[in-house]
Amino acid sequence: MRYSSKTTIFGLPLVSIALGPNFETKEMRGVARGIIAVGDIAFGGLAMGGISLGIVPIGGIAIGGLGIGGFSIGIIAMGGLCIGGLVLGGMAIGIKAVGGFAIGLYAKGGYALGWLSPG
Repeated sequence: MRYSSKTTIFGLPLVSIALGPNFETKEMRGVARGIIAVGDIAFGGLAMGGISLGIVPIGGIAIGGLGIGGFSIGIIAMGGLCIGGLVLGGMAIGIKAVGGFAIGLYAKGGYALGWLSPG
């Protein structure tokens, strides 16, 4: 499935959707690029997909500003394994980390390793 809106902002389509293989162009995965991107691999402001990169990425692997996913890297990251500034997840590694296993300057959780944490 492929769709790109005709409306563009900064040269990117407002909405881009690319899911599954495209046999005509021999693409095995859909790559979506847009302000709102939904695809197997998504790049955009709000990016949703298996692998997503953007300002707000949501997906299995999420890399960006506010990452939400199984594995997320971001200034603020939430999910199973999180790496970043302010992180919340099962295993959280960051400046401020909260999670089951938290490592950071400030850490709180089930097992927390924090260098500047009180107590």
